[in-house]
Amino acid sequence: MPITYRQGAVGAMLDEYEKAITELKTVIELIPDDAITMITDAQTADENCRSVQSILAHVVCSGFGYAVSIYNLQGHNVIRPPKFPRLSIKEYLEDLDSLLSYTVTVFNENYPSQQFDNSVTITSRWGQIYDAEQMAEHAIVHVLRHRRQIERILIGPLAKAILH
Repeated sequence: MPITYRQGAVGAMLDEYEKAITELKTVIELIPDDAITMITDAQTADENCRSVQSILAHVVCSGFGYAVSIYNLQGHNVIRPPKFPRLSIKEYLEDLDSLLSYTVTVFNENYPSQQFDNSVTITSRWGQIYDAEQMAEHAIVHVLRHRRQIERILIGPLAKAILH
């Protein structure tokens, strides 16, 4: 089946975001539901990194946050949805699909020319200033970093317990 690429700079970002989300979904789809709440890093001070569940809830919530930040550049006042821990991988797979769909809608609505307007900036929740393109790049890398984190969990000392 031939690959269809979206048009323009915005399309390129969406293609890469979709690829990153698809790769994450491939990594998590075989994790049993009873393993997602298992503490995989009891030493971390980051509550978003203690279990597969906390990582995925963080990825989904943050992804919606990035899209909402970009959407609000056009004068909207949408509130970022809250983090919602799920109890099954199926729910996270659905959340990731919803995240991608929402992001596609936001980008297509905000940038119908498929080119970013980088004249307006976003101040992130952590204080970094981004333009829309940089925020999109951050969203992609965020998924990649947490995909890698989960991959490492799945080959680490808890792998047998998680993948029983």
